[in-house]
Amino acid sequence: MNYEKIIHALIDEIVEEPESVLIRVTESDNGKDVVIIIASEKEDTARLIGRHGTIANALREVISIAGKNENKHIHLKFESFGEEIKED
Repeated sequence: MNYEKIIHALIDEIVEEPESVLIRVTESDNGKDVVIIIASEKEDTARLIGRHGTIANALREVISIAGKNENKHIHLKFESFGEEIKED
């Protein structure tokens, strides 16, 4: 199943810069767990998480249902690349 395509269909209308969203899909060795990392600008990450995590929870629910068709457990994580690491 193309999880990246499903996620883009869900989030492209939510984020301001859909072309800058990076999605990385990693499957575990046992083939039952899939980790999906959505990396975007800081503002877009905030939009994807939503107030009190409501949008993130809805996205997790939808992608979880897609994974159940293949007997896989999906872990959806959000990252932001809008901040630079400061060194002292």
